[in-house]
Amino acid sequence: MKRIITTLFIFSGIYATAFAQNKNTAEFGVNVGINVSTILDSQTGQHTTYGTGVNFGASMEYYFSNTWSLKAKAIYDQKGWGNGFVTLADGTEIDGVDYHLNYITVPVMASWHFGYTNNWYINFGLYAGFLSSSSESSHSADVSQAFNSTDVGLAYGIGVKLPVANKVKVFFEYDGQVGFTNVFTQSDGSYQNDRDSFNIGLSFALK
Repeated sequence: MKRIITTLFIFSGIYATAFAQNKNTAEFGVNVGINVSTILDSQTGQHTTYGTGVNFGASMEYYFSNTWSLKAKAIYDQKGWGNGFVTLADGTEIDGVDYHLNYITVPVMASWHFGYTNNWYINFGLYAGFLSSSSESSHSADVSQAFNSTDVGLAYGIGVKLPVANKVKVFFEYDGQVGFTNVFTQSDGSYQNDRDSFNIGLSFALK
């Protein structure tokens, strides 16, 4: 009986330690990824040809428990689309044009951690993007006035963190964004950014 009680105390202590191991802790992260993006017509459900780009990001994550945290990111985010067209001032239309929209994106997301050691996580929240530059591949037209300066929408994703050293983890994640706001300053419809990315990064425990 004494052994059973002792064993129960040991296991309850291990459980309590495991549950509290991340509580009130914070992590700083850096990542790089590949973006695949398009423009979605919300009225018809159709989208443009996909374009590719990259992203570079930094994040701060605060843990309320071993299963819940709040994460904020700052990302240099390349969006846009491929195989579009541009109409010049004289009415000439140039086809096969790729558009590049570069944003500074700030998502704020809740994260739910799960799995045997809570190393998997799901993110969900909102983002605000601020257009830093825009261009088209033919370089025949100035497109800077064609796009709205802000992009607001839904941010979500799933990933896994794997320990590689004391207080250091490597993570792999899928990260998605779907815009709510119209990309264009003048249009007859409603067109939103739709971006997927696949990232790799490192996170560092701060406490």
